[in-house]
Amino acid sequence: MEQRVDYYNVAPEALKIMMEMEKYTKTTSIDRKLRELIKIRASQINGCAYCINMHTADARKMGETEQRLYCISAWRESTFYTDAEKIALEFTEYVTLIPTKRVPDELYQRVREHFDERQYVDLVLIINQINSWNRISIAMGNTATEK
Repeated sequence: MEQRVDYYNVAPEALKIMMEMEKYTKTTSIDRKLRELIKIRASQINGCAYCINMHTADARKMGETEQRLYCISAWRESTFYTDAEKIALEFTEYVTLIPTKRVPDELYQRVREHFDERQYVDLVLIINQINSWNRISIAMGNTATEK
């Protein structure tokens, strides 16, 4: 990985907080494969190649299929995502693009058909966490590199 600033060493206290939030998101009841799909979709929207590369690799290690990974950006036209996954991906798009999309009440109600109140909060936190990582990664000049 190439980057502009060694931010882990320059601001270790801040990165410790980011890592603590990352640990929290892993303790939620949100399915781990779905967490990766969310991270991939937000990273696609934000154009973060580094995070797309990382989270597709992580999803593969969890047993996610190539077909589902390739089609995340076209989830609406795909039949191999569950209804809960589709609503989580839609919600990811709205939260990631909040300046233009917002989160309408109708979407909130559809999310709540699949996720309870705690899970709703956890989805918001997972989506915000990956959006923060995307912005850090892009601003710091992280690039996806071949292994």
